[in-house]
Amino acid sequence: MASWLTRNVRVLAAVSFLQDTASELLYPLLPIYLTTVLGAPPAVVGAIEGAAEGAASLTKLAVGPLGDRFAKRPLIATGYGMAALGKVIVAVAVAWPGVLAGRVVDRLGKGIRGVPRDALLVGDVDKSLRGRVFGFHRAMDTFGAVVGPLIGLAGYELLDHHIAPLLYVAIVPAVLSVLLVFLVREPRRAQLRLKRQPIFRGLRELPRRYWRVTAMLVAFGAVNFPDALLLLRLNEIGFSVVEVILAYVGYNLVYAVVSFPAGVLADRLPRSAVFGVGLVFFAIGYLGLGLTTDPMAAWGLIAAYGIFTACTDGVGKAWISSLAGADRQASAQGVFQGASGFAVLAAGLWAGLLWGSDGTLPLLISGAVGGCFAVVLLVPVAVRSFR
Repeated sequence: MASWLTRNVRVLAAVSFLQDTASELLYPLLPIYLTTVLGAPPAVVGAIEGAAEGAASLTKLAVGPLGDRFAKRPLIATGYGMAALGKVIVAVAVAWPGVLAGRVVDRLGKGIRGVPRDALLVGDVDKSLRGRVFGFHRAMDTFGAVVGPLIGLAGYELLDHHIAPLLYVAIVPAVLSVLLVFLVREPRRAQLRLKRQPIFRGLRELPRRYWRVTAMLVAFGAVNFPDALLLLRLNEIGFSVVEVILAYVGYNLVYAVVSFPAGVLADRLPRSAVFGVGLVFFAIGYLGLGLTTDPMAAWGLIAAYGIFTACTDGVGKAWISSLAGADRQASAQGVFQGASGFAVLAAGLWAGLLWGSDGTLPLLISGAVGGCFAVVLLVPVAVRSFR
């Protein structure tokens, strides 16, 4: 067995697959459920998702230092447990405030679990192999985002477009993911020493290069608005509800298939170069969706967007991981992921304000800025290769 494919990598990949199956079963259907069944106005849908993602981002910032100071497995189990509880709250809600509460609890769980999980994934893995680890984990996680919507779509059709029963179906894989967490093993070697240190000392000890890379990646996040707006653009181009869901599945399938090869490539080439290639596909996807009104072209552009995510999500985590010491992994990931989440939330706000009737302007702005970031990352690599 490959040295990077440790027990924890296998178990946590399975945990993420099950949890994402549950989450993504709900994701495409929840806006429909809120507006048509519970009678919430469209503004409430955006407010719920914004509050949920804001809660997750804030929690990641706080949990990072805790993940270096205390045992990680209890934090991971708590996070996945809260995600399962959030899905129960959504299922039993009879009005949109109940869905809001459930989504916030769910995303708080995501904020609690993500950072210590990512730190534990690479705990016993050499820096040169971490692209593979995060690539494999992102692939398994995202295959859940393929299976979940397909189950939701099949159930939606089989149940004569009744969404409420599907909310209970989503609870099953969520609970199974919590049970699997107890198969994770965690070494105790660093915890006793770190418990005696000030809780935020780890942030001060992160190197300058870490802060420079984090600042650049977070700055890019401010033009990478939430996927829901891209799905809205597809609907405006002429996609039906079913076609939008299938396009979302197709995006996740490309993302899942490309994630591991991108991770392997990031272990062989500069991670900045692989991330930069991802930004080229980001620019293609955003600029293309901003300019086209052809549904066939839109399918290809959504696939390009999937390649972007595959080349940046796990690769970005591996890049950040390589810049921090073994006992500062959670702190490093917490700042990076939390700040990136707030940047995406900000991107959603400004893009929503500029959306207008078809979203062309924010898509073109983001695509152009993303292309500039790609140049910043790729040109130095090209210059070094020709010396």
